[in-house]
Amino acid sequence: MLEVNDIHVNYGAAPALWGVSLCVQPGELVCVVGPNGAGKTTLINAIAGLHRTRAGQLHFNGQDITQLASHRFCEAGIAIVPEGRRLFTQMTVLDNLELGSFIASAKPHRAESLARVLDLFPALKVKLPSPAGSLSGGQQQMVAIGRALMARPSLLLLDEPSLGLAPAIVGDMFRAIQQINASGTSVLLVEQNVAMAMKLAKRAYVLEEGRIVLQGAASELLENPKIKSVYLGL
Repeated sequence: MLEVNDIHVNYGAAPALWGVSLCVQPGELVCVVGPNGAGKTTLINAIAGLHRTRAGQLHFNGQDITQLASHRFCEAGIAIVPEGRRLFTQMTVLDNLELGSFIASAKPHRAESLARVLDLFPALKVKLPSPAGSLSGGQQQMVAIGRALMARPSLLLLDEPSLGLAPAIVGDMFRAIQQINASGTSVLLVEQNVAMAMKLAKRAYVLEEGRIVLQGAASELLENPKIKSVYLGL
């Protein structure tokens, strides 16, 4: 489904990613973990078309999307839930959700997609007429994920979905992500909560200083001595 081949990404003259390669197969949930500043957000933004690669290739469903215009990535079937949610806080929850369904392929299915989002996040039902900015952090994250799902993506990119959330809410959020994946949507999860991400994912990549340093089955990496000592404090 998704193939990232040896991509290099710069911020101005400063390299941020060096020779990163990864893949996501249809129906997979794959995670990318690593410390702050490792390049995780840069990676996910490059895959979403929000940051251009300097070298390397991106393939999605057999199509080379490396030079595709940024707004075409969503039409191709890729949706992102950005770090920090980035909602339109003065607009209602319903308006924020419906913004996700303006691409031609999603618009005719808006009612069906909204019903799916509300089934996944029932707490949003009574919040539809409320300004998005009035919601709790956890509810805002639900809206951000729901907005992405309204585009009916085949690949969902999640950038730090647990950031800033209370521990009890984090568990609910990861269960929702698992449900999304179980329904057939492939997921690439970028996350600092290494233990929870690896318990959820089938495969995992560890990114450090802009490079992939470890990869493999998530369950096996979770037992890796380096992962245990550096990321889990064991």
